[in-house]
Amino acid sequence: MPSAQKPMRYGHTEGHTDVCFSDTGSCIVTCGSDGDVRIWENLDDDDPTSINVGEKAYSCALKNGRLITAVSNNTVQIHTFPEGAPDGILTRFTMNANHVIFNSDGTKIAAGSSDFMVKVVEMADSSKQKTFRGHDAPVLSLSFDPREVYLASASCDGSVRVWKIADQTCTTSWPLLQKCNDVINAKSICRLGWQPGSGKLLAIPVDKVVKLYRRETWDSQFDLSDTFITQTVNVVAWSPCGQYLAAGSVDGCIVVWHMESQNCIERMKHEKNYTICGLAWHPKDMQIAYTDTEGNLGLLENIGDEKKPNDKVTSTATKDYNDLFDGDDDYLSGDMVDPQSSPKTGANEDDADDDDLKPTSGHFRRTIIDDDDNSLDIGMIKANSNLLEKEDDDDDQTGGFSALPPSSTQQPFYDGPMPTPKQKPFQSGSTPGHLMHRFMVWNSVGIIRCYNDEQDNAIDIEFHDTSIHHATHLPNSLNHTMADLSTEAILLACESTEELASKLHCIHFSSWDANKEWTVDMPKDEDIEAICLGQGWAACATSALLVRVFTVGGVQKEIFSLPGPVVSMAGHGEQLMVIYHRGTGFGGDQCLGVQLMELGKKKKQILHGDPLSLTKKSYLTWVGFSAEGTPCYVDSEGIVRMLNRGLGNTWIPVCNTREHCKGKSDHYWVVGIHENPQQLRCIPCKGARFPPTLPRPAVAILSFKLPYCQVTTEKGQMEEQYWRSVVFHNHVDYLSKNGYELDESAKSQAVKEQQELLMKLFALSCKLEREFRCVELADLMTQNVVNLAIKYASRSRRLNLAQRLSEMAVEKASELAAALEDEEDEEEDFRKHLNAGYSNSATEWRQQPDRNAQQDQEMEDAEETDAYEEVDETPEVHKERPNPFSKAVTSAEVTTPKSVLIASSSQGRVNPFKVSSNKKDPVVHSANILDTMSKYSKKNCSSSSRAVNKQSPPVIKPLIPKPKTKQTSAASFFQARTPNSSEKTVEEREEKSGSESCEVKLTAQENTENRRPKTGFQMWLEENRANILKDNPDLNEAEVIKEGMSRFRMLSSEERTAWTEKAKGGTVNDSAEDKKRKRPTADEDEVKKNEEQKSEDSNLSKKTKPLDQSTNVRLSAFVFKQS
Repeated sequence: MPSAQKPMRYGHTEGHTDVCFSDTGSCIVTCGSDGDVRIWENLDDDDPTSINVGEKAYSCALKNGRLITAVSNNTVQIHTFPEGAPDGILTRFTMNANHVIFNSDGTKIAAGSSDFMVKVVEMADSSKQKTFRGHDAPVLSLSFDPREVYLASASCDGSVRVWKIADQTCTTSWPLLQKCNDVINAKSICRLGWQPGSGKLLAIPVDKVVKLYRRETWDSQFDLSDTFITQTVNVVAWSPCGQYLAAGSVDGCIVVWHMESQNCIERMKHEKNYTICGLAWHPKDMQIAYTDTEGNLGLLENIGDEKKPNDKVTSTATKDYNDLFDGDDDYLSGDMVDPQSSPKTGANEDDADDDDLKPTSGHFRRTIIDDDDNSLDIGMIKANSNLLEKEDDDDDQTGGFSALPPSSTQQPFYDGPMPTPKQKPFQSGSTPGHLMHRFMVWNSVGIIRCYNDEQDNAIDIEFHDTSIHHATHLPNSLNHTMADLSTEAILLACESTEELASKLHCIHFSSWDANKEWTVDMPKDEDIEAICLGQGWAACATSALLVRVFTVGGVQKEIFSLPGPVVSMAGHGEQLMVIYHRGTGFGGDQCLGVQLMELGKKKKQILHGDPLSLTKKSYLTWVGFSAEGTPCYVDSEGIVRMLNRGLGNTWIPVCNTREHCKGKSDHYWVVGIHENPQQLRCIPCKGARFPPTLPRPAVAILSFKLPYCQVTTEKGQMEEQYWRSVVFHNHVDYLSKNGYELDESAKSQAVKEQQELLMKLFALSCKLEREFRCVELADLMTQNVVNLAIKYASRSRRLNLAQRLSEMAVEKASELAAALEDEEDEEEDFRKHLNAGYSNSATEWRQQPDRNAQQDQEMEDAEETDAYEEVDETPEVHKERPNPFSKAVTSAEVTTPKSVLIASSSQGRVNPFKVSSNKKDPVVHSANILDTMSKYSKKNCSSSSRAVNKQSPPVIKPLIPKPKTKQTSAASFFQARTPNSSEKTVEEREEKSGSESCEVKLTAQENTENRRPKTGFQMWLEENRANILKDNPDLNEAEVIKEGMSRFRMLSSEERTAWTEKAKGGTVNDSAEDKKRKRPTADEDEVKKNEEQKSEDSNLSKKTKPLDQSTNVRLSAFVFKQS
């Protein structure tokens, strides 16, 4: 017969359950956390005898008609069996005993307790006791050596010890287990066992293997493992003959090995994947009784197809009997392979297991055994009996093969990765629900504790900041299991019972009216599984795969479906994050998805069920938001991840709490995350995953560290700091986009910090002569810092690098200009809605955004002037093109000049160490370039400013003269261009252009005249510049424009309008009236100031270095001489 897994029976209430057989195997005895011992005639016994032994029974053992139990009143009691009459107390401890066992002849018992003690007591005389001291934590389990020389014990202190019974000394100790502070937190209860008979081997379950240690030498002989076991092994049990070893795991796997061959002969999976906590072999038959932590009892029969003399008889009888139903047989088995053709099996069938061909498993067994207890798979019986017939013929044959031939009724056994049990829903910041005293939530607002013991069932709420609300004590009559807390409300939820529906209960303490509380009942058969609070709203996720949103005052709002069962939820401000199962994970991995929504005025979904990244074989332990509103989560391996909004909403690991843990079994329990200052607030838990409610846990603050490579080196360290600063300041942009007011100083401080780090990295790369890397770093810098980098490069004699950086500075400047133009475009659109009559004020609106950038540049320039003073050609370039203040009527037309304005200003700034080989080249080039640019801008005036921008860097590049060799003397910097040569060039160009008819015009302007409209002021200034210079001969260019601006403001509004109209018309009228100038009269002071400020700023943005005074005078005298 193949082994059979019987359907499980409900035996006790949820909790640890123990099992043993009576001496003859005629009945099964179980005990559980309901305090009862039940005696089962067999698994089908519908009315087992029940003996109440106390409030809780932790362990039981039975021999020679005496039943001993470890009970919650810290005693080990005796009852008669099977009557169940109390027969006295054997021994007492100061805390409850966790495991009791008999020795092989039933004359002694051993008990291990939570008070760290182990006792061995004589059954005949309980006063004869031996106490074994040495464990530093509760004792988990014990095992008597069959020869009664040694006693083995396992404890929560992580050690397994072997004691000499005679003198109570510890013979050896192995640090095999994870440390923990109590039995309920132990990963495994580590039920160990000596091999019956000889006691040669001691089997100890450690993680996913069973380690076998040899007696006397105490060496590790070998490990038994199997791919079927994916979780920690909890219990082991030897068969009475000592040839087989069974092991049960925390995820419900039972595996049986044959000891001689070390082969696995049996694999079984618990029908609900519950933890196996009790295993007992039948004294005679190949049966195993097993119990789980939910109080169920199960039975596994016919293990390993043990050959017994009568097996063959029954099987052949069955075969003959089944021959009567041959037709049915064919019908059932379809095209079944003829058993005669199947491979022969070996003599020793227990050796018969090959790892490639696993005979049975949970899934496999389910395919063999039908749900109906009375049905049999006839194909299997035939195949099996056939094998048995063959075995007799082939006794001499060695070499094993799987006990079962392939047949069509039996589907091929699945040998891939096993599905991972799905993680149950949880509230972040809560401790497990089965605890009497637990945290329902601990977050950045406060703490909610729940007390559920004999005296009281209550909830305590405490606020970190008592100005929000005072501490509160609530009765918990509805048995609330979930809670959340915000600065507005307390949210509680309970599961449904047979009488009552699942309820959501909200205490809105910040409400201004008298009714602070409301409750909502869920529909029938719908349980709340997760809850959370945001700003002005509450939400709950239910077992019907729905998320229900409510206002904080109790109005039902949106409902939406989830793609899978919820795992956890978190809320912050308008954001709601839901984590759920998007599928079944395999090989120990969870398969989770995340949805992130914004429930503000504009409701939108940010993350659409994206997969949630978890460490391999880990599960989710905390999910929430930083104090600044960035989504974060933590997995069971201690990795904290944060949403990186700067990289397309990806998740970045920002801390590994395991790095801060001292011991293997220590953990950090996260309670809050702050981005500014960077703090991870968590509670250190020694030997556990969560803290106890008493004493009050202390909060520790951990620092963040991104997992960058080589952080021990200076470079790696600065890179990590830079990117951490970037990631932890993404929230600033997000919040400002969403209309929150922000502290500008914090933002500028962050930018400063980042730029300093980049500059240090730049200097480091310079020292290492990695110039390409320097350019890459400069790409991350702001424009001002690039200028510092240029200065650094030129001072450290890296002229090639400085050249490349200056090209980059030009590009950055034009990008900056484009960004400003985008803003202007928006303003322009806005102004189109206004009356056209107000268009004159456009200048005032439009100039605003540039000011900061220009002031920054001004400061930079001041710094640089002392580094290299020289005559710059750029101001002349500007004189040859329309006045930069010309404000075009449409923003599209202003696009190119604007970008050129700023670009060339930075060009002027970064030219110092680029010396032209031909003295006349630069100016001529510049004029031509500007000409082409103005043509270009007219052609493309309809295209967007961005497109223009992409083109501008190549257009400007010819402005950069070719660098000379590094030996260029300082003198040659100054000899490169003289005012005379520049003047001459302009004169020549004037003649060539044939512009005699025009009165006072710049060449470049003339070329662009018919292409680009001017403002009225520009036209006025052209005609009156000579007069201004006549009055004030020593004014430089900036002061000329300033003076001109103030005089223009003095004109009457009619005259100004006339000039503006003229500019729009594109005609230049030389009438005397236009040449009139008024002396200053009282005018709008404010407007004048604005204009002056603007003229100054614009001028600064072009003119980066003060020109020599005399040069200026000579230039302006030449340019504006009358024809």
